[in-house]
Amino acid sequence: MARILIVDDSPTEIHILKSMLVKCGYDVLVAQSGEEGIQAAKLQNPDLILMDVVMPGINGFQATRELSKATETAHIPVIIVTTKDQQTDRVWATRQGAKDYIVKPVKEQELLSKLKVYLSS
Repeated sequence: MARILIVDDSPTEIHILKSMLVKCGYDVLVAQSGEEGIQAAKLQNPDLILMDVVMPGINGFQATRELSKATETAHIPVIIVTTKDQQTDRVWATRQGAKDYIVKPVKEQELLSKLKVYLSS
C-alpha cells in the first residue's frame, strides 16, 4: 500500500489525518516541521506528502518549494492541507509545486478522492 508522509506541527491534526489514512490501509509517516518533512521525504521516499502551511521554522510553502526543486523528491506529489482558504494561497501553493489543496477541517471523502488521483498516476 502507498506510503504517505504527513507534515504538520499539530498533534491533533496528525492524529485526525493518520486515523483516516490507516483505516484505509495506507502506511503513514509523520514529520512535525517543514525541516523534518524535507528530511523524511529524502530518506523515506513516500508516495505522497500532505503538507500543512503554518508551522514554525520552514513553513509548508517553503518546504513544498524545496521538495519540488530537489531532484530526489521532485516526483513526489504534495497536497497542501491547511486552514488558509484564500484564492491567493491556492495560487501560491501551486507556484511552489503543490499538486492540490485541501482546506481544514479535512473531509475524509475529499481526502481519499484526491489521494486516488495522485497515487494512481
